[in-house]
Amino acid sequence: MADAAAISGEDKEEDGGKKTAGSPGAAAETLGFYEMSDSRRPEENSRNLSDLSLFRFISAELTRGYFLEHNEAKYKERRERVYTCLRIPRELEKLMFFGFFLCLDAFLYVFTLLPLRVLLAFIRFITLPCCGLRGGRVLQPAQVCDILKGVILVICYFMMHYVDYSMMYHLIRGQSVIKLYIIYNMLEVADRLFSSFGQDILDALYWTATEPKERKRAHLGVIPHFFMAVLYVFLHAILILVQATTLNVAFNSHNKSLLTIMMSNNFVEIKGSVFKKFEKNNLFQMSNSDIKERFTNYVLLLIVCLRNMEQFSWNPDHLWVLFPDVCMVIASEIAVDVVKHAFITKFNDITADVYSEYRASLAFELVSSRQKNAYTDYSDSVSRRMGFIPLPLAVLLIRVVTSSVKVQGVLAYSCVVLFYFGLITLKVLNSIILLGKSCQYVKDAKMEEKLFQPPPTSTPGKTPKKASSKSKANQGSTTDDHVSASVTSQPTRQNSTAPLLVQSTSDQFLTTPDGEEKDITHDNPDLQPRSANKDLLEIDRFTICGNRID
Repeated sequence: MADAAAISGEDKEEDGGKKTAGSPGAAAETLGFYEMSDSRRPEENSRNLSDLSLFRFISAELTRGYFLEHNEAKYKERRERVYTCLRIPRELEKLMFFGFFLCLDAFLYVFTLLPLRVLLAFIRFITLPCCGLRGGRVLQPAQVCDILKGVILVICYFMMHYVDYSMMYHLIRGQSVIKLYIIYNMLEVADRLFSSFGQDILDALYWTATEPKERKRAHLGVIPHFFMAVLYVFLHAILILVQATTLNVAFNSHNKSLLTIMMSNNFVEIKGSVFKKFEKNNLFQMSNSDIKERFTNYVLLLIVCLRNMEQFSWNPDHLWVLFPDVCMVIASEIAVDVVKHAFITKFNDITADVYSEYRASLAFELVSSRQKNAYTDYSDSVSRRMGFIPLPLAVLLIRVVTSSVKVQGVLAYSCVVLFYFGLITLKVLNSIILLGKSCQYVKDAKMEEKLFQPPPTSTPGKTPKKASSKSKANQGSTTDDHVSASVTSQPTRQNSTAPLLVQSTSDQFLTTPDGEEKDITHDNPDLQPRSANKDLLEIDRFTICGNRID
């Protein structure tokens, strides 16, 4: 009987030796070795203790194996994260490239089409006795807004003549490096705050000036709003001028230490953004802010180059001296944006395809502003979306160009006229290409049906139940009419029974189709205003200054 037990014990040991290193049985035997050794016979304990040698431990460490296929899902996820990080630079730059030309289109509008529209509005006002009133209005709302923009632009331009650029330059240059670094950071924060509040002031002025007269007066009046808008544009232009002057001082410093410190400030932005929680909507507002910041930096670099070239009598050789510093500023901006977005998408499990949705959202804004039922100008929608307000930057650029370039003689004025027509040509070509690409992006995102929905007719804060049911009932009949309408046709005035305030496109249109997502607010309407999953078109300048998580 003892021999049979010994034989059976040896068989069990042989079977146990065949177990793999990663099997549960082997792990249990390894962890419970000391407990089992007490219950075994003395000869078995001595044999197991002899196996615990340094040579055997080293041999086990060199020959042990493991199988990654046992956790295949985890390693596939890690590999997809790597591929996502590799795709981020390409997808991000495509969005930045598209957004840059959107800002350029709104910026060129101030120099090219806005003066022509103001001229047509004045001609309309002068010839009013001959033409008569149309629809009970002296001027159309769009013409009133154009005249206000033009008057603000001219007044602020003449006010900028009282700002001494040379005194400001020497005052900033006399400061220490650390103080200038602090000043530059303060200017960046102030610029975002000005951009966030500035468009509200301009929108309040436009609505006050174009509000129907039969409405009950609930405002201060057009003149106070006009003075507030002029003061805002003037102060914002001075702020941007101080930014450009600080950057110019950094360019002209001998050891370039200030420029290096200012560029390192961009990498501090990574620390403040990467390790925060981000959702898709929050990443969209950050992308819009980065587009605006990059375009503004390009204009600031243009101003710095113009001022430096003027000081050196437009010597082309000095441009090559500035070229390395300009490249360093641009390269640091691109590198910081790529690293920041790559790690934000990695830590928050956001795919690189989300940038295509962002691009479709921006394209949707452009296409919807060309529709017959549009109720906002495209430049204003860009301002609301990205926080980019062209008027202060345009005032500063006109002031710098007129003070840097001297126009004398018939030939010089001819060159100015040719340059103006060149800008108009660039604006028209840019608008045509942007409109074509935007239509393509909207079609790829399957958002065409959203373009033909009528504007909501509910007051803010209430769910448009009747209006939505009516639009669904008439969707089949109205779609064909809207499709046949040209995108360049003039907007028609809505019914007089419409409410005083109309929701913007950010409250109406969706960015992407709903798909299979369940509408949790259908059964409980009270949860709809507090929904955390907002549409991408609801992200505007109100959250442009920070990373707010709803």
